[in-house]
Amino acid sequence: MKKSIRIVVTAGPTREHLDPVRFLSNPSTGKMGFAIAAEAARRGHDVTLVAGPVSLETPRGVKRVDVVSAREMLAAAVEAVEASAASGGCAFIATAAVADWRPARCAARKLKKGSMSATLQLRRNPDVLKTVSRLARRLAPASFKLVGFAAETGDPVAEASRKCREKRLSFIVANDVTEKGCGFGTDTNRVVFVYPDGSERRFPLMSKRRVAANIIKEIEQC
Repeated sequence: MKKSIRIVVTAGPTREHLDPVRFLSNPSTGKMGFAIAAEAARRGHDVTLVAGPVSLETPRGVKRVDVVSAREMLAAAVEAVEASAASGGCAFIATAAVADWRPARCAARKLKKGSMSATLQLRRNPDVLKTVSRLARRLAPASFKLVGFAAETGDPVAEASRKCREKRLSFIVANDVTEKGCGFGTDTNRVVFVYPDGSERRFPLMSKRRVAANIIKEIEQC
């Protein structure tokens, strides 16, 4: 019988507000992350799902934490990882499409067109996965499993391989979002598992539920 793992999953986009009604974001729907959380719970694991703004129901047996911004997602992820690491075996799966930048200022009231500048000043957001990776190495370097996602255009493997090494991941899941059936909001995906030593494991186009099953099985075998 497989050992239960405490798994933390991030899913969906983040929103970086310019004012109460405008924000920077991306088309992520959270489908992949929610499929992973559902599959992990179905297989008997203890799952915390940190979700950006999405319109999806919480999978059965999953603890959900809703966030909006990248900084909120980081805080929730760190809290969940710290709690999970204390129990021994733990995995962090970063599927969320986190905004790299945020407006330097967020107005308390809606900005009027006549008073808005044509230039938007930005500040870099924290890297959620890189921060959690550093935390994991400090808390439980031997038992912690880290999985990232690389949604790229063109050949995704080279960039995914760089990210895998740089962030010191167990493996990274790469896909080309411009390929038919593989973009944001689809129910299918074609992915490549890329490992720190540069090796790859390629999969055909399949449902996100099957992709999720392969990811959880890989974590169980790590």
